[in-house]
Amino acid sequence: MKLVALERNSAGVDIDVSCFEKFGEVTYYPNTVAENTAERIKDADIIIANKAPFNESTLKTAPNVKLICLLATGYDNVDLEYCKSRGIKVANVGKYCTSAVAQHTLLMALMLSEKIAYYDDYVKSGTYSAQDRFSHFDNLFNELEGKTWGIVGMGTIGHKVAELAQAFDCKVIFYSASGNSTCTDYERVDFDTLLRESDFLSLHCPLTDRTRNLINKDAFDKMKKTSILINVARGPVVNTQDLYDALVEDKIMAAGLDVLEKEPMESTNPLSKIKDSTKLIITPHMSWASVEARTRLVQETMKNIEAFLAGEDRNIVNP
Repeated sequence: MKLVALERNSAGVDIDVSCFEKFGEVTYYPNTVAENTAERIKDADIIIANKAPFNESTLKTAPNVKLICLLATGYDNVDLEYCKSRGIKVANVGKYCTSAVAQHTLLMALMLSEKIAYYDDYVKSGTYSAQDRFSHFDNLFNELEGKTWGIVGMGTIGHKVAELAQAFDCKVIFYSASGNSTCTDYERVDFDTLLRESDFLSLHCPLTDRTRNLINKDAFDKMKKTSILINVARGPVVNTQDLYDALVEDKIMAAGLDVLEKEPMESTNPLSKIKDSTKLIITPHMSWASVEARTRLVQETMKNIEAFLAGEDRNIVNP
């Protein structure tokens, strides 16, 4: 059995992945891009990957592939129909990073709402030491209690964020972009109501035709000027230029992003011009990557392979 791990470093070099070696000969690559995917998988029986593309172009010269294991929940990089036509099963890993992403969502909301970057700089710059009073709170901030927290995408992560927001005594409302949500734990509203009422708006939805550019100029025009947007879903859910305009024109108060339209961030991205971390915080797509989450990711992928070799379907997304 030949296994190829195309993006070994996507799990982090601190995480032990030797568990895959019990299934056969494993070839590891630190990272793989579209241009060298086909060559690296041509002899593989099982592929372990993250973002590398899998379609007819990359798989047509790989006759032995039986299973593609994604070190991820999303599978928009895989042509599922083509894989199914070839008898190639595709397995993902769900819920491994729920706590990590939810934690990051609340962290961004708290940092932005309480202007932590400003106050940290105030102390470290020496300004605090030079003043003659014990406190400084001139950059106004508010409590989360009593605020409305809006959510797009009430899946596992969205639900966890809702629980955390409730712990801060926020009112939680949500919008189902797919229209298929069965959640009854929180109030479901239409999109305009969500935009109009949310003090915090966090995005936890997949990228689909319905959600691409969902948060655009029209949406920002309907939001509160005091609102904070958090995107830990997919970059293209938010229109980059429209977000930049909304921030510089004070249509919303602040935004926290862990995902961008193009990753890594391009130097031409207009958001790179905003240096004020009380207005915009951007992290490099790392909210999912706690040590615990990445450990679970590898272990769950190992279990997916074990199940497949035992003739069982586990986390197969193209049955």
